[in-house]
Amino acid sequence: MIKKFFKSFIFLPLILGLAVALVVMKVKSKPPVEHEEVQYPVKAIEVITANRIPFRARAMAFGHVEPATVLKAKAEVSGKISYIHPKLKKGESIKKGTVVLRIEPTAFKLSLNQSKAGLAGSQSSLAQLQAEEKSTQRALGISQKNLNVGLKELNRIKSLWNKRLIARSTLDKEEQKVLSLRQQVQDIQGKLSSYKSRKAATLAQINQSKSLVDQSKETLGKTEVRLPFDARIGSVSIQKGEFTPAGGVLFEALGVQAVEITAQLPTKQFRPLILGMTKATNGASINLSSPAGLQLALSKMNLEARVRLVGDSSEAAQWEGQFIRISESVDPTRDTLGVVIAVDKPYEDIIPGKRPPLLKGMYTSVELYSPERPTLILPRKAIHQGRVYIATDDNTLDIQKVHSLFQQGDMIVLDGELDASLVGKKIIISDVVPVIQGMPLKPIVAEEYQTELRHNALGEKQ
Repeated sequence: MIKKFFKSFIFLPLILGLAVALVVMKVKSKPPVEHEEVQYPVKAIEVITANRIPFRARAMAFGHVEPATVLKAKAEVSGKISYIHPKLKKGESIKKGTVVLRIEPTAFKLSLNQSKAGLAGSQSSLAQLQAEEKSTQRALGISQKNLNVGLKELNRIKSLWNKRLIARSTLDKEEQKVLSLRQQVQDIQGKLSSYKSRKAATLAQINQSKSLVDQSKETLGKTEVRLPFDARIGSVSIQKGEFTPAGGVLFEALGVQAVEITAQLPTKQFRPLILGMTKATNGASINLSSPAGLQLALSKMNLEARVRLVGDSSEAAQWEGQFIRISESVDPTRDTLGVVIAVDKPYEDIIPGKRPPLLKGMYTSVELYSPERPTLILPRKAIHQGRVYIATDDNTLDIQKVHSLFQQGDMIVLDGELDASLVGKKIIISDVVPVIQGMPLKPIVAEEYQTELRHNALGEKQ
């Protein structure tokens, strides 16, 4: 037993040593472990180059067509309607200067004749006074000569009396004669001086008679109604033979030279349209309280307006408009501002079935365009919570904060001064997940998209 244990004790270490030697040889005989370098995968992305490109701010407003000139004709005198033009009907077109209606003029003609007769009588009285005045002036001259002769004779008689060559009665008679001649001269002078006041009174009557004649002529003229402009007829409120009082409504005429559209524009869309005014006025303030200041502001805006019928996609059914004024207040319910657009000659160049005339009440859309100016524009999909992803020159990703001014469609307008460092950089427009600063990129220039962006910035259709 002891001998058996002794043998096991000797061979066990030997076996373990051989096993360890085998393991060591096995490990040493293995090839060395190769270490592989791990890095981010290269991401293929689309990029565009950020640049200042020609841009026009656009806004859309909607409103109804109204004639720029509307005449609501009313009777200025009372009387029976004696004549109505055959085309004085709703929807008809009548030329400027056409007599469209007459009120029976007989009573007004009689009044005019009476006024003329009164004027003629006053003028005749004045002529008679002028003739009498001339005759009286001649009589005064004769009486004055007679008085002078009488005075000479009186002096001669006095000389004889002083020499006691004649009787006292002879001198008295001559003095009485001279006094009579003096009285005659004074009477004629008094009569002559009265002609001034009499002529003044007659001239006043003449002026009054002329006023009555002019008034009668004017009243007679009011019995005839002429159109002051080319017009389409709206509602007609009278018929031939009907009596109309003074102030009674006759008809409505709508001018055809121009129409106006008071379109409601969201206030948030109005601000982009006037961003260019600051540069245009060199920062100077504008006084909108004066007509000249308001006109200056509107001219500086220099907006272009395109009018289309809502629901009509035809290219022919559009008109060039002119931005002429803004409304006096903002609609607090809809937060809109009224802008008034004028369209000249809305009844010309009509194409049946394609381009109708702009009629009262038509619902239209108005596209407003600001003047073209270089602006830093990026697509909306390139902006991520106020930041953009940039492909650097060594094709790695960089992140930069941007300052948006406003959005127009799928475009974001950036602050050209604060974001000037973006110019010339490659902006990523495709999705990047995950976003890791410095990750490797494989940029692909989206040339077609960049061209499309330029067209959209100018409001041009592809």
